Amino acid sequence: MENNELFQELNNQFPEAILSEETSADIFTLVVAAESIKSMIRFLKEKENFIFLTDLCGIHYPDKALELGVVYHLHNLSENKRIRLKAFVSIEKPEIDSLVDVFSAANWMERETFDFYGIVFLGHPKLERILNVEYMDYFPMRKEYPLEDATRTDKDDSYFGR
Repeated sequence: MENNELFQELNNQFPEAILSEETSADIFTLVVAAESIKSMIRFLKEKENFIFLTDLCGIHYPDKALELGVVYHLHNLSENKRIRLKAFVSIEKPEIDSLVDVFSAANWMERETFDFYGIVFLGHPKLERILNVEYMDYFPMRKEYPLEDATRTDKDDSYFGR
């Protein structure tokens, strides 16, 4: 199945869900409304044979209205086709449906995304930190802090061309 055929099929099934589409790095990419992501991925698995969840990870764009996102990579092994889906949520309400009941492999990937970005996966069986300490009160992969410590006195910027 070609990308445009898949896009038409998804657009027919989920007419309001697809926000944008593009092909980058030879991977067909769709930005999808967060409330439709689970049903679309279930459809892709059951009807279009995208049976392998390659990856699930978080992203943070602090300059956008919907700052936090989840990126899903699915693979149709029989046709060797890949698709990337992105869904964005607000930082005030970082909630999206869990895929654990669709792909059991999503379990630890969702926990890692929660741990580093603070995205809450609704319906996840054990959503808790997986790599960081449980009492950490921030999410280290969010771009909320300056890259350098402005109070450092041991660094001379003239050596770095600044």
